[in-house]
Amino acid sequence: MAMDEQTAVLLKKHYYENCPGCKVDKLKESRRGLPIRELLSIWIVVLCSALTISSLFPYLYFMIRDFHIAKREEDIGYYAGYVGSSLLFGRALTSILWGIVADRRGRKPVIVIGTISIVILNTLFGLSVNLWMAIATRFLLGCLNGLLGPVKAYASEMMRDEYQALAISTVGTAWGMGLIIGPALGGYLAQPAEKFPSIFSKESVFGRFPYFLPSLTISAFALVVSIASFWLPETLHKHRGSSELDESRKDMETASLESSSKYNAHKVGGRTPKKSLIRNWPLMSSVILFCVVSLHDMAYTEIFSLWAVSPRRLGGLSYTTEDVGTVLSISGAGILVFQTCLYPHWVRLLGPVMVARIGGVLTIPLLSSYPFIAMLTGLGLSIALNCASVAKNVLSVSIDTSLFILQNNAVDQDQRGAASGMVMTAMSLFKAFGPAGGGTIFSWAQKRQDAAFLPGNHIVFFILNVVEAIGVLMTFKPFLVESRD
Repeated sequence: MAMDEQTAVLLKKHYYENCPGCKVDKLKESRRGLPIRELLSIWIVVLCSALTISSLFPYLYFMIRDFHIAKREEDIGYYAGYVGSSLLFGRALTSILWGIVADRRGRKPVIVIGTISIVILNTLFGLSVNLWMAIATRFLLGCLNGLLGPVKAYASEMMRDEYQALAISTVGTAWGMGLIIGPALGGYLAQPAEKFPSIFSKESVFGRFPYFLPSLTISAFALVVSIASFWLPETLHKHRGSSELDESRKDMETASLESSSKYNAHKVGGRTPKKSLIRNWPLMSSVILFCVVSLHDMAYTEIFSLWAVSPRRLGGLSYTTEDVGTVLSISGAGILVFQTCLYPHWVRLLGPVMVARIGGVLTIPLLSSYPFIAMLTGLGLSIALNCASVAKNVLSVSIDTSLFILQNNAVDQDQRGAASGMVMTAMSLFKAFGPAGGGTIFSWAQKRQDAAFLPGNHIVFFILNVVEAIGVLMTFKPFLVESRD
């Protein structure tokens, strides 16, 4: 009996009084029910970061045109690609650094710095007067806004075990929604003096800087999030478990784990040795596939907006930024409905690998139809384009979410923070090539309208399909291996 009491005392979790991580753990132990406030906080922080990524794409074509740097209209896409890539390239350079800062100093400082950087640099981007100012502000924003990786770890640490999957889903859904809502805001709010002359005069700051309003709107939202972030609890444990009681507890927990068949693994020094992330093929295969998919998605996002606003004589739709915003708003609503109501049942029935594979296969004929959609006019064009856009974005988000589930299942919980940092660095690097490559290919395609093989925009969507086909092939064994745990 005395031995049982001693075991119970040793296995009882010990909280350090001045440790912020312990305070959060203690609060989780006492709180029951769905943590709506915590989920909403995480959702808003992730949404704030995601809005800045692609909000410029609907008006980027016109912004580059107004810089008067392109000698020909066909060259606009080339310069647009560099502006679109600069933020992601900056993020690729600093993602690991911000992950280290988050592990040493805390998740909260990284979140606060990231949201403040949006307030300042996104505002300056809207005031850009030339190409180099636009590239510089976007690049610096990418360097300083490194919160996505740490916020994934933060979401996991804020939730009780039974809500871990919900926390991960919240991050993914908020990110996907931000990548759709951002362009919609950009499309609606750009060039306000032309769209709403009764409200914004051409002599006002919004008339002289026609792309300032969408940037200012997102920056204002980021300011509110920045202020609110100061009240977020820190989840990083800031203590050293070196006391005799802690060592005894580790020994008892080790003995308990060794007696369980689930954790029947070789122990070193009383702890299960951590697996190498690089040698973890279920993780690495899903990360490599995710990089290919991210390259495709960012290239498509850039190309879709450029294609929609380019003139009819070059194979585009001659849409306004407001028209593009309307299409993307409808797509965002479609994603919200699908992710909330249908995706959980779909992935439960088929599994994440099969969902990603089917999504990739269906994307190929869908993208092949885009050049033919451009031949339509009026109501037929509107219906066909909106249906295609909703389907494409739903398939993309389904693939991304499925791969994120595979990555999460491939590592233990104590390695998910490091894995997220590695994924963010690789993903950002590939995404940085997406807009630059997409813009360059689009600009090249517009110069070959009379080519015998895949003229004009046909070659653009063909190249996108080649990348997608590579991704589909990578979903099969022996490349993609799903974790057995």
